Amino acid sequence: MTSAEVTRPDVRPEDHQHEAPPRRWRPGSLEILTALLIFVGFFRGQLVALFDNPAMQTWATVFVSIVIQAIPFLVLGVVISAIIAVFVPPSFFAKALPKNPAMAVPVAGVAGVALPGCECGSVPIAGGLVRRGVAPAAAFAFLLSAPAINPVVLVATAVAFPGKPEMVVARLVASVITAMLMGWLWLRLGKAEWIHLPKRPDMDGLSKWGAFWASCRHDFVHAGGFLVIGGITAAVLNVTVPPEWLQAIADYPVLAIVVLALLAVLLSICSEADAFVAASLNQFSLTARLAFLVVGPMIDLKLFAMQVGTFGRGFALRFAPATFVVAVLVSVAIGWLLL
Repeated sequence: MTSAEVTRPDVRPEDHQHEAPPRRWRPGSLEILTALLIFVGFFRGQLVALFDNPAMQTWATVFVSIVIQAIPFLVLGVVISAIIAVFVPPSFFAKALPKNPAMAVPVAGVAGVALPGCECGSVPIAGGLVRRGVAPAAAFAFLLSAPAINPVVLVATAVAFPGKPEMVVARLVASVITAMLMGWLWLRLGKAEWIHLPKRPDMDGLSKWGAFWASCRHDFVHAGGFLVIGGITAAVLNVTVPPEWLQAIADYPVLAIVVLALLAVLLSICSEADAFVAASLNQFSLTARLAFLVVGPMIDLKLFAMQVGTFGRGFALRFAPATFVVAVLVSVAIGWLLL
């Protein structure tokens, strides 16, 4: 106890008994990586033997090809998204939108092309727009369109589907239409009481460059983890699921579209990498894969969790299913017209 505390009548010895307990240690990414490297070193022989069979070699080839192709786009998207989040004033987006909510919806939907990044960044940005007085319908249109129509995603789609520029056009058109329809649907049926924005934590006093690097690290680890999970799952599907099963599903166009749309929800792949996974599912029609590409950046498991945390459970339970249905229907219509 300090001398200052001794002279203060409001400080009692028993007050020190209620100090916060020390924080429990939790392993970070460095510790996990170190443990993984030690595991690989100890069991190198067994791992080599495990991959010495055609099935595992096929699995490794599919997984590595998906990840290697997607990583450059993921890194570029994370860096540009961090630059916009840290160095561009949030008020810029509010000033750039029309005051009329009905007119702001299509403008916000098209403005998504100006935010290179994945859906992990669009949810908090949309929450910030709502906080600053932007009409929720416009903010939600921006939330849905930005991860699917930004230049990084469109270029990645073109690389994943060489010789098929119609896939890029179809993804752009279907995503913009879905975002605008959901914005107008919210404008018509949405209620303000469904949105519950949590209190924002205090800033940690980081400099802009410190915040930039922190944002890059967080987004890359977060999105990269989902990319790895998606790549593993896609590789497992290619190896373990008999081709005749996938072909049987693919032979039923409606069932194929629904299955791939649900798969996009379950895989939760970053929008900068999902085109490479979709391209590997070549048993399915282009329309079914278009549904995969439109649904994934708008609603998947991680996005649902982020929407619950940003806007509240009541919002997410209504908005997510409606987004899924609208995205599938629009994908079918655009696929029929363009593919």
